[in-house]
Amino acid sequence: MSEITTPAAGRMRSRRRARTTFVAVGALAGLAWAAALRAWMAELNGLMSAFSWGTFVGVLLPGVVVGAAFGWAAVVGDDATPGERRMLRWCAAAPLAFAVAPLAVPGALVDLLTQGLGGGAAAIALLAVLGGFGFDGGRPRWPRAVAGALAVGFSVAVALLTGPLLRGEVLGLASPRGAWLAVFDLALLLLLIAAASIPFRRLRASRDRARS
Repeated sequence: MSEITTPAAGRMRSRRRARTTFVAVGALAGLAWAAALRAWMAELNGLMSAFSWGTFVGVLLPGVVVGAAFGWAAVVGDDATPGERRMLRWCAAAPLAFAVAPLAVPGALVDLLTQGLGGGAAAIALLAVLGGFGFDGGRPRWPRAVAGALAVGFSVAVALLTGPLLRGEVLGLASPRGAWLAVFDLALLLLLIAAASIPFRRLRASRDRARS
């Protein structure tokens, strides 16, 4: 009996260690991504940009949560258990934390309802989920192709138009600073889409394995 259970137990321990590592690295990567996003926002607003402790709750914390969720999903194998598949669905929805967390900052909900401030966080969350679904490699392909095209198209539009619309020629694409900011933004959004596809891909792979 021990000859049968020992290899299985070893594989479980190895997967546990890998999962801990991936979650930690994912959380760190998510923190770095969220900090980069906040730097992009600061550049957009120029001298009007202000930092507060709400930045940690509304921007950095969801970055850590989302990164950890993607790291957890990356370790799930094709032989996922029903519990792991349920967890993968939560991981796929994890980017919604970018929309929810800022509302925990005092006054944020009032600003959203009265002035529309904070809508960008919801757009980023929906972009990640839409793009993750679009690039999961599953079937049918046409709804995924539409989702992926919308996510990438929105990313390109935001990168090219946000700077010029908010600050005119200062961040126009004809200026080195504006071109740099557009590339910075596009890289951030495309990276988010690629990472958001991880739980969708793992969920699809486990379903295909269960059906075969």
